[in-house]
Amino acid sequence: MKLNDKLQNNDLYPFHMPGHKRNKNFNIPASEIDITEIDGFDNLHSPTDLLDDMQKEISKLFGAKKSIISVNGSTCCILAAISAVAKENATIIIARNCHKSVYNACYINKLKVEYIEPEYNTEFGCYKNITQKSIDTAIAKHPNACAVVITSPTYEGYISNVSCNIPLIIDSAHGAHFSFADFLPKQAKADIVIESLHKTLPALTQSAVIHINNEKFFEKVKKYMNIYETSSPSYVIMASIEKCTDFLKNSESYFKQYKILLDNFYNKVNKLGNIHLLKNDDITRIVLKADGYSGEELANHLRKFKIEVEGAFLEYIILISTVCDTEDGFNMLLLALSNLEKRDKIHTGYEKPDLPMKDCETYEIEETKEEYLEKAKNKVCGEYIYAYPPGSPIIAPGEIISDKFVYQIKKLYESGVNILSDSNLLPLKILTKK
Repeated sequence: MKLNDKLQNNDLYPFHMPGHKRNKNFNIPASEIDITEIDGFDNLHSPTDLLDDMQKEISKLFGAKKSIISVNGSTCCILAAISAVAKENATIIIARNCHKSVYNACYINKLKVEYIEPEYNTEFGCYKNITQKSIDTAIAKHPNACAVVITSPTYEGYISNVSCNIPLIIDSAHGAHFSFADFLPKQAKADIVIESLHKTLPALTQSAVIHINNEKFFEKVKKYMNIYETSSPSYVIMASIEKCTDFLKNSESYFKQYKILLDNFYNKVNKLGNIHLLKNDDITRIVLKADGYSGEELANHLRKFKIEVEGAFLEYIILISTVCDTEDGFNMLLLALSNLEKRDKIHTGYEKPDLPMKDCETYEIEETKEEYLEKAKNKVCGEYIYAYPPGSPIIAPGEIISDKFVYQIKKLYESGVNILSDSNLLPLKILTKK
């Protein structure tokens, strides 16, 4: 019997967690299937039955050697993956546009970080793909590095088809749909791949999976998943993962219809004249800008038409479309864009941001102090500063705060971009190394 079937037919009175006791009088959503690791329902941390079968089915569906599901999102998987390959005092090579969880994993494991810079789109002002040449150059400089970590696809929908002769970890949190959409390019193979099911497939938030294609890392990944993941895994989330995999087994016709909706949308948007689309690798990731508008202005316009965007940046917005979108949804978006008042084009392009100079590793900073942003120039940053979403650091602890960085932060704030810091002191203050 499958997990969802057992949950629906579970008629035992619960003298166990969770505290809501599946009592409908408390009106807690999904509480009727929210159980704990009771007899007959397996255990995520040592699966031998239902959950073991689910993970084997996922491996087969995604073409992986081994797969482990996560109810703590891709963040948990990234922490486990990097911990599994880490060696004491080792160097790790990561793409500069990696998610903050990658940086946190490096901090926890006290790894020396060396960066690969992605290519840059000067028209939109965003990072693109990682080239094979940049991977090869980085490994030649650091042949004893314990791993390479990249993000593919990126938040904006660029993929990096690269390979290397040391362990490769791909954060593909935004790419779980690639295996099922035959109109998208093939993803690179890697030793470990992390995918968030909930970002682009029909699954609840925090649903994720880590695929292990190099079996020598499997036991270590499993060990660290048990360390980082909650000891009270959500059966509601796991049930949604099962539903998602059931859908994917027979999803071909859905993805064909989805492609028709996308083609129709792009054909109509291209005729508007004042809307410019990012030419990325993932056509399901709609990234666009409009002449004379900031990203936040564009997002506010769409809200008037009852549309919420995924993210708004200096000049562009990101809209995540998925196989679950409807024709009505695309029509709402087209209507909103068609009703955008035309303005003159004023943008002249972006320069690729300089990689900050590094003073020390993140784990070497033991004490910090508050500093006014204007007075922090040329000092060592003591916290992560990042645009959220997606959560990729603009500057990391141990890096030197430059004039350009201060200017960039001010500009982002003025444009309405959501900038976060560990201390929540911005925009006035920042933490620096003591």
